[in-house]
Amino acid sequence: MTSVLLASMPFAALDRPALGLGLLQAELHERGFECETRYLSFAFADCIGVEDYLWVHRGLPYTAFAGDWAFTESLYGVRPEADAGYVRGVLHREWRLGAEDVARLRRVRSWCEPYLRHCLDAVPWGDYDVVGFTSTFEQNIASLAMARRVKRAHPGVAIAFGGANWEGAMGRELHRRFPFVDFVLSGEADRSFPELVRALGNGRDVRGIRGLVWRDGARTRANGPAPLVTELDELPYPDFDPFFRDRAASAASTAVGASMLAETGRGCWWGEKSHCKFCGLNGGGMRFRSKSPERAVAELRHLRDRYGIAAINIADNILDMGYFRTVLPVLATEGPELSLFYEVKANLKREQVALLAAAGVHAIQPGLESMSDHVLRLMRKGTTALRNVQLLKWCREHGVLPEWNVLYGFPGEEPEDYAGMPRLFEQIWFLDPPSGYGPVRLDRFSPYHQDPAGNGMINVRPLGPYPYLYPFPRSALMRIAYYFDYDYADGRKPLAYAGETVEKVRSWMADEHRGALTRVNDGDGIAVVDDRAPPPRRTLRLRGWRARAYDACDRARSLSGLARDPALDDVAPDVLRSFLDRCVDARLMMRSTDSYLALAVHSPARAWSNGGPADE
Repeated sequence: MTSVLLASMPFAALDRPALGLGLLQAELHERGFECETRYLSFAFADCIGVEDYLWVHRGLPYTAFAGDWAFTESLYGVRPEADAGYVRGVLHREWRLGAEDVARLRRVRSWCEPYLRHCLDAVPWGDYDVVGFTSTFEQNIASLAMARRVKRAHPGVAIAFGGANWEGAMGRELHRRFPFVDFVLSGEADRSFPELVRALGNGRDVRGIRGLVWRDGARTRANGPAPLVTELDELPYPDFDPFFRDRAASAASTAVGASMLAETGRGCWWGEKSHCKFCGLNGGGMRFRSKSPERAVAELRHLRDRYGIAAINIADNILDMGYFRTVLPVLATEGPELSLFYEVKANLKREQVALLAAAGVHAIQPGLESMSDHVLRLMRKGTTALRNVQLLKWCREHGVLPEWNVLYGFPGEEPEDYAGMPRLFEQIWFLDPPSGYGPVRLDRFSPYHQDPAGNGMINVRPLGPYPYLYPFPRSALMRIAYYFDYDYADGRKPLAYAGETVEKVRSWMADEHRGALTRVNDGDGIAVVDDRAPPPRRTLRLRGWRARAYDACDRARSLSGLARDPALDDVAPDVLRSFLDRCVDARLMMRSTDSYLALAVHSPARAWSNGGPADE
């Protein structure tokens, strides 16, 4: 019987298992194959210390590829000029790391060779017919260094690679450059990898396995794209037993909390309609598919019950909107109690955010990206600045953490797109700030990558670290790289006009005392309590139609729509506009063209000071 070992190398996450490996192990077992999974990142964390491991994995910029660079000497041998160039050009000049950080990274690097020797001796590689490495983010060089040693020690073992770093042209070029790699599984490997294992066991030809890259003598052959799994309910529950076994034997088990990954859908229904210009996800298949509500709920229950962990990050690129009628109500009413993360679209309704919270979705990634309507249109995000702020407000109200970024530097944006953004941030300072910020990237598989010149991007080249990670010609690096540098055709320097916005974001992220803006019932009206800086606290009491108008703008409303609201039909349009504009001037509302959004977060009745402006 063909036996398989699946391996996860540094710098994989220590807090959660690899979803792809969990699915493959379960699938292979169902088909009758012997399969084991080893999470070898834990052994490296124990070698260098969990603190240093997490520093490389989380503390350093991932586009510096410091974790990959640490293993380059183990893969290629001593290269003093290349190493000096990486330290000088990437660590010092690009990321401005100091001598102490560089010395720390070199100490981490000094453990790579002893660690690889330990893995070669501790794992019975020769007992397996196929060894498969998963590679995402900064796992590639460590995985290649290990694979090279396994192949040298056990020539009869078939070496296979898969994961995001090996998709499409990247996998084909890496296969050409590293002859000890026998097979590459590009795209969704749920079907192709078991077919490969069966073919190798039966001595069959592999040329009919779609999604497979293989070696025909000295030539690299590719069998075309892998078929998409159309019925996700047919997939097994992922088997994470090996992760928790290896984690329990590591010091990381007491230093890092545990969570899990699950998926309820693949592809992106919004991307099928309007592919966001900078998004490089779903290179192997944009078509959106989701699990049946019954299967989705059952799988979440299974994972929670088997592993006793409530924190589950859903790997879907976007939430199936049908789940608001099916999955989420079930989770909200029946449990089990979970702490979920989902990626969502920004234009959710208030009651949908409330349902997310009730169902245990305590964190979301809504893809806000900007607070400029023009920039959002350039991205093809399908949302507006008011809708983005509206979502942040409702998330604060219902206790859902929104993880979002501020991006800048989109081709076609104008300086005026950023002129008012710092003041806007001051208005919503009491809401959750961005998790990060930066210039827009050029990623493989994105519309920008498909047509850079047509989008005003020229001189496209692999991101700075790639030449130090892969000593190959630039033409090869263009096929290996996932991230790219570029220049603007019009010569723009985005920080020249977005710099103030970036500084404001930094201050917002660093401020731990951001105040509050709340709306509470006040007898026959409402009170808007403003605890934002600068002090003192202000209270605005609204009565009659003014209270109704403010509440009507809990979601973004146009002036014409408000004028047609039966609750406001006794208010003259010019009087209504005057009141709304005064609320905007007082920073209690936002306005975009002719639409208004109330900013105050609904709060239970509570005591407040009597200071502030007089009743309206």
